[in-house]
Order: sequence, then C-alpha cells, then structure tokens
Amino acid sequence: MKFRIPRGTADLLPGQVEKWQYVEEKARELCRRYHFSEVRTPLFEQTELFQRGVGETTDIVEKEMYTFEDRGGRKLTLRPEGTASVVRSFVENKMYAEPQPTKLYYIGPMFRYERPQAGRQRQFHQYGVEVFGTLEPSVDAEIIDLGYRFYTSVGLTDVQVELNSVGCPQCRPEHRAALVDYLTPRKEELCKDCLSRLDRNPMRILDCKNESCRRLTEEAPKMIDYLCHDCGPHFEAVQENLKLLEVPFRIDTRMVRGLDYYTQTAFEYVLKGKGGGSLGGGGRYNGLVEEVGGPDMPGVGFAVGLERVILALDEKGVELPLQQGVDCFLITLGAEAKKQGVTLLRKLRDAGLSAERDTMDRKMKGQMKAADRLKASFVAILGENELKENRIGVKNMATGHQETICLDKLVDYIREARKS
Repeated sequence: MKFRIPRGTADLLPGQVEKWQYVEEKARELCRRYHFSEVRTPLFEQTELFQRGVGETTDIVEKEMYTFEDRGGRKLTLRPEGTASVVRSFVENKMYAEPQPTKLYYIGPMFRYERPQAGRQRQFHQYGVEVFGTLEPSVDAEIIDLGYRFYTSVGLTDVQVELNSVGCPQCRPEHRAALVDYLTPRKEELCKDCLSRLDRNPMRILDCKNESCRRLTEEAPKMIDYLCHDCGPHFEAVQENLKLLEVPFRIDTRMVRGLDYYTQTAFEYVLKGKGGGSLGGGGRYNGLVEEVGGPDMPGVGFAVGLERVILALDEKGVELPLQQGVDCFLITLGAEAKKQGVTLLRKLRDAGLSAERDTMDRKMKGQMKAADRLKASFVAILGENELKENRIGVKNMATGHQETICLDKLVDYIREARKS
C-alpha cells in the first residue's frame, strides 16, 4: 500500500527546513531581547476552552476545528490557535499570583479544517507572544513593535501595521445598536454568514471578505466613533507610542480580527507589493483570563503564521544568510586510517565543528565528489603514509590551497581557519 501525506499538510525537507530554523531563531532571539519566556502547551485541549475562549460565533469554532472524543468520552480539539491554550496554562498554573506582567511566547503547530491554499494549511505553524497583567497602552505598542521587528529582521521590509480599536463591553453596546439599525434595512443584501452574524455578532460583518458585504458596510458606523472614556485615550496613546517607535501604521476602521476575545487594540501585519496580504496580527483581550476561569486580568498579544512568512520570503526573493555545508569532510584511505578517522571525526565535532566522512567505501575520487556535494569548506585526507608520519593533508575547497600538517593540529587548524 502506498501512503500519501494528508491533504493540507506538508513535509519540511532538508533545503527548506533551514529557512524555518533561521526564521524561528530570529523569533527566539527577539523574544530574549524583549524579555519573553517560552511556554509549550499541548497540541489538544478540551473543546470547551476554544468554544468559550475563541468564541462560538467565529469561523474557527463553527467550521474549522478538528474535534474528537477520546476513549474516555472526553471531547477534545486540536488547538486551532495559541492564545486560548496559553491563557489556560496561565490560569491553571496560577501564574497570575506572581509579580506581573507575565511575558510569554510560543512556536508550534496549529490545526484548522479549511481549504488548503498557498500559505494556508490544515496543519500550520504560529509564532506568538502574550503579555498578561498590564493595561498600559505602551505595552500594546511594544508588542506591535516586536512583531514588526521580527518581519524586518528576516528580510520583509515592506510590512505595515493596520490598527483599530474594537472597544470594550462598556462602549460596544451603543455601537452595536447603531450598526444593527444600519444593517437591518439592508439585511437581504448580506451573505449567508453575515446574515447569521447580524443578531449574534454584528461587528464581525465589517470584516467580511465578501465584496458585496464590503460595499454594503462602507458607510456603516465605526467603532472608533463610539469609544468610551477609557478606550478613546488608550487608542490615542497606542498610536503615540507607535510613532515614538517609528512603526509604520494606518487606521483601518473595518478591521476587527476573526476572534471574539479582542477588546480595545486590534491590529494586523500586512505585506505590501508582490505576494502581499495579511501575515499575522493580534490585539488586546482584557476579559479572556476571567472567561477561562482566572481573575479579572488584562492581556495582549499577537500570532504570526510562519507558512505565510516563508512564502513571502520566497515570493520577494529574499536570500537568507543560511549556513550551508560542513566545516570538514574527512577522507580516509586504508583500514588503519579508517579506524583513526572514527576518533578524529569525534574530536572535530566535540570542538563545535560540523564534520562528515565517507561511509560508502568510495574511492578517492568518489569521496572528493561527496565532499563537494556537501559543500565542505575543508577536506582532510588521511592515508596510510600520512598516518605513519602522524600527519594529515588539508585542502581549502574555496581556494584550492593544500598543505600537510601535524595530525594532532587538525582541529585547531580548521577552527582557526573558519574564524578568518
């Protein structure tokens, strides 16, 4: 029987996975500099966590979750996003009892049942950050800045932030009423999904991608015109801090994000030009911790789709400075030289060098070809004569320069040559 990979998933093979490692390392390094600590949560959680946390009126919960019952009859779901799981961990492990704020980040796979397309898979990967315990608007700006710096650090310099405020439970009711009044006479023109949202979550209609719905809501009431005495100044302060940080942004009053837990700040990272579109986003979620069983504690964060980042890098033609090849390829000729090569290879690797040897019993010419395929910086050649004299030949593959050195000096020779 021939097995095939499940639809909507992908193998990350050598040659491609190095890009992922580079991008992930940039994310980790930025989080270290911004003083975030990593958290790793399970790939599956209780289904109710996502129903309550993400929101029952979202497309994720209504259409896209991978939900199943285990042998004990428990209803479980493969995580469709990272924030709800991190919030659950924050509450369950009583991190709220520690001095605040708490700053966490995660990198890992998520799962959504949707039509596979470029940059969007059923198993996909997200890098995300969350900050708990502070209402300070400068933290919103710092989070947005962190995401922006991530994109620029990997070579995506044409990223712009789209910013909005989606208000809070105090100011949303007035906007909701105005929005329903505006849309009700026009409801026959709404798409099927938006018609169902009219009663349950009318603000989501503003974010509909259906062209007719977008035209219909062009003159709809804007949330920023209804912000309360807390949300208005908060939104102004976020903008002021983004200007201080020199993060490019524009106000998009239609952008509400696809998750129900957002309050006040909402934002997306949008790539301009060729291969453009949304790369990720986030916002503030001041009621989510309490919703999943914790105290009333604010939070803010973002999530970045790594598949979209890799695709954008490829479409933009960004050449990543990936380290390729091995530092030293060891060629051994003869039985005794081969034995000596086993320990010599170990010494090279113990010194922090990448090293490889032939294990296919190739002749000298075949081993040199193998070294060339592996993009070896140096080739070390150990034959029976060299072994008797305690010496070894070394060839610089870039310059072609070759010399013979003391066998005991090989590790230091390669290490020093790689520094220069």
